[in-house]
Amino acid sequence: MSTQPALEVLPRDLSAYREGNTGIPYVHRFESGRPGPHVLVNALTHGNEFCGMVAATHLLDHSVRPRIGTLTVSFANVAAYESFNPEQPFDSRQLVHNLNRVWSPQWLEGEEDSPELRRARELRPVVAAADHILDLHSTSNDVEPFWVYPAFARNAEAALAIGRPAVHLVMPDGLGSGVPVIQHGRHGEADSDAGVAMVAECGQHFRQATSDLAVEVALDFLAHFGLIEARPRNVAPQRRYLLLQTYVIRTPGFRFTRPVVGFETFAKGELIATDGDTEVRAPEDCAILMPARKAIPGREGVYIARPL
Repeated sequence: MSTQPALEVLPRDLSAYREGNTGIPYVHRFESGRPGPHVLVNALTHGNEFCGMVAATHLLDHSVRPRIGTLTVSFANVAAYESFNPEQPFDSRQLVHNLNRVWSPQWLEGEEDSPELRRARELRPVVAAADHILDLHSTSNDVEPFWVYPAFARNAEAALAIGRPAVHLVMPDGLGSGVPVIQHGRHGEADSDAGVAMVAECGQHFRQATSDLAVEVALDFLAHFGLIEARPRNVAPQRRYLLLQTYVIRTPGFRFTRPVVGFETFAKGELIATDGDTEVRAPEDCAILMPARKAIPGREGVYIARPL
């Protein structure tokens, strides 16, 4: 079991942001009155990923307004966020469902109910209205920040131009474990008039540096699309990975064969993990990302990827 992380960033009271100005709780929209794209900056898709909260409150507290187009700032899973317990800091990721896997018609129009499904249905028009989406996330382990996006040229071009994070996880066929916010509706289609839709994994959940990066990435994203003035950038060499497989845990006995935090490499055929009687082996020379801290059946165990 991993040691308890240092909690450099803790939740703040978001009640002042509840009303917003759209009729949907925790959603704020600002129109410039000039032609331009509609950009959505979304925070707290998972309740314990505080960097998005810090970036969203920064935009609102500093009265960042678009000089062209429209800016929407949203806090997604506030209910899970408000359940945070510093003694169990990873447990407020979600209350019932993973809010970042339910953005398909099957879930949104289905009969099941949960706080996450109710919130996704409430946010559906917000996501659908946006031309470009930045969904701010963080990671359980302290690893290098990275982008996650569908393998569409429009996403790659924006991520490479923005330049940070310098690592990219490219999804050729989605996550394979559900539909995330960034693939809802037209944003999940290769041939569509949709704009860019990307996740930025900004670092370990509770580090101050992670929240600092989330603020910078949000401002960079807005600047890239012209909503705010251009910002100086120091673009580092980029590294890209192609997602090969998302392994979903089947049993409480899921275990990695060695300690991992992310970006470890495995040779073709090498045993990565065991899951009851199932062996998870490297399909080719590869790297792993987002290894699970805890074996929870039905949740993702690891992403298997290869360098591009």
